[in-house]
Amino acid sequence: MSRLLTYDGSFNGFLSSVFDVYSHKLKNPTIQPEHRAQTQLFGEIQHILTDLEKAGRVGKKLKQLLDTDAFNTLYRAFLSEEENIEHYLFDFCKTTFDLGGSPLGDLGNPKILKVSQAAKMVGREKHRMEAFIRFHLIEDQLFYANCEPDFNVLPLIASHFEKRYADQKWVIYDLKRNFGIYYDLKEVVEVTIDFKDPKPQRGIVNTGGVKGSRFRESENNYRDLWNQYFKSTNIESRKNMKLHLQHVPKRYWKYLSEKVE
Repeated sequence: MSRLLTYDGSFNGFLSSVFDVYSHKLKNPTIQPEHRAQTQLFGEIQHILTDLEKAGRVGKKLKQLLDTDAFNTLYRAFLSEEENIEHYLFDFCKTTFDLGGSPLGDLGNPKILKVSQAAKMVGREKHRMEAFIRFHLIEDQLFYANCEPDFNVLPLIASHFEKRYADQKWVIYDLKRNFGIYYDLKEVVEVTIDFKDPKPQRGIVNTGGVKGSRFRESENNYRDLWNQYFKSTNIESRKNMKLHLQHVPKRYWKYLSEKVE
């Protein structure tokens, strides 16, 4: 009988699931996040609670057997949120334990290749977000940016923006996944925003109503100046829209100050 293991969708939840597979010696389990679980296909279902101790033990063992690049590949592939990615990730972990080392050299294995390809897609999206995110000054000296990345890359870009904008408070919010990262001049924490209720709550940034907030006059002036600079440096006769779209896909334009008329 097939065994379906569901978890909360977090990386620690996935690692907790791997721990339970080995702890209970489960044969050919299927691991799925609970919001995507196809329960009607399985005779036995078990929800795995995220256990930081269990996850830590699995993570520690993987880091002992994998180099930094291989472990990052595993983590980035997880962030791809590809359908059934857990199937490939579990096989990656199992192969690592069986080999006592990284399986990345075996790209002839379609499951290992799938993990590698997913990680590369996430890596490309990470670089795009670092290049295309634009902050806007809102109330209380807080800089805010919306984004809707194809993959869950906010955990990967946090350190980049913490280093680059270390002297200002900022929020980067993923509208597609309804969570963000908030830097308060000391650390980066994960937050959610209730756009309908501007009152501060635990775990929620008080944005003063981000969507409906009025940008400061200085911010509007900054946008105007940026647009003027962008237009003045743009040479019409050398415009190559096909090449431009390759580097700056149109789906990102709504977040770029230079694209706002």
